[in-house]
Amino acid sequence: MCGRYASSRSPEDLAEEFEVVDSRLDHVLPPDYNVAPTKEVYAVLERPRRREGEAAADDAEPEITRQLRSLRWGLVPSWAKDPGIGSRMINARMETVAEKPAFRRAFAARRCLLPADGYFEWYPTEQLGKSGKPLKQPFYIHPADGGVMAMAGLYEIWKDPTRDEDDPERFRWTCTVLTTDAPDDLGRIHDRMPLLVPRERRDAWLAPGTAKGDLAELLVPAQQTGLVAHPVSTAVGNVRNNGPELVEPLPAEGERGTPDQGDDGQETLL
Repeated sequence: MCGRYASSRSPEDLAEEFEVVDSRLDHVLPPDYNVAPTKEVYAVLERPRRREGEAAADDAEPEITRQLRSLRWGLVPSWAKDPGIGSRMINARMETVAEKPAFRRAFAARRCLLPADGYFEWYPTEQLGKSGKPLKQPFYIHPADGGVMAMAGLYEIWKDPTRDEDDPERFRWTCTVLTTDAPDDLGRIHDRMPLLVPRERRDAWLAPGTAKGDLAELLVPAQQTGLVAHPVSTAVGNVRNNGPELVEPLPAEGERGTPDQGDDGQETLL
C-alpha cells in the first residue's frame, strides 16, 4: 500500500524532468512532505491539445501532448454515484488492475505518472502501545541519488450531476497509485510498494493508444534498485504536520524498529 508520500518539486522542475509541453495548472501546489489521500497532487499525462469543450475539425485528429495537471488523490470511477468512493481508491494492485471494474477503463486509456520525492511505510516494532498493539515506526523510502520517483498511476474524470454545465467544478479529476510486491529488502518494512516506471518506459506508459498486449509487459516491475530507507518522526502520521523535517532521519536508537539500518543508524542502500 502507498498511503503517504512527499512531493516538493516545482512545476518547472517537473516539466523539465518529464518533458511536459502543455501545462494545465490553474495554481501552483506548495511543497508537500505529507501527501495524503484526497489532497491535490501533480500528475503527468497525455491528452489532446485542444481545450475541453473545444470542437475538433471533422477530419482532424487532435494532437496528443504531454501535460502537467493537478488531480485529487483517490480515484472516482466515471460511473460512481458518490464521489466519496475516492477515499477508498487510493491504490490499485498491479496484479488485478486490468480486471477490476473501478480501474480497468482507466488502465486501458487513462494512465499517468505521479511524481514523488519518496514515500512512507510503517513497520511494526516490538514495543507495545497503550492498546496492547505493537507501535509502528514510519520509514521514508526514496532514491539514493535524490532523483524524482515516477509512480505509475491512473486517472479518471468524474462528472458531477448536481452542477450546471458551465460550472468549472462540474468535472472532478482524480487519480490512484498502482502498487506491486516490494523486493525482499523493502519488503521487511512493508510487503507492497508503488509501481515505479523507469525512464525508458514512460512514453509507452503514458501513450493513450498503447496496445492492450503491450500494457501487460509494462506491468512487469523494473528492478527496484537504488532506493534507501530510514526511520523518521512519527509526526508524519498526523496529516496536519508538514515540512521537510518529516523526511529527516531519526538519530540512532539501538535496534528499535529498524530492520534495514546500519549500526550507526544511517541509511542503508536497498
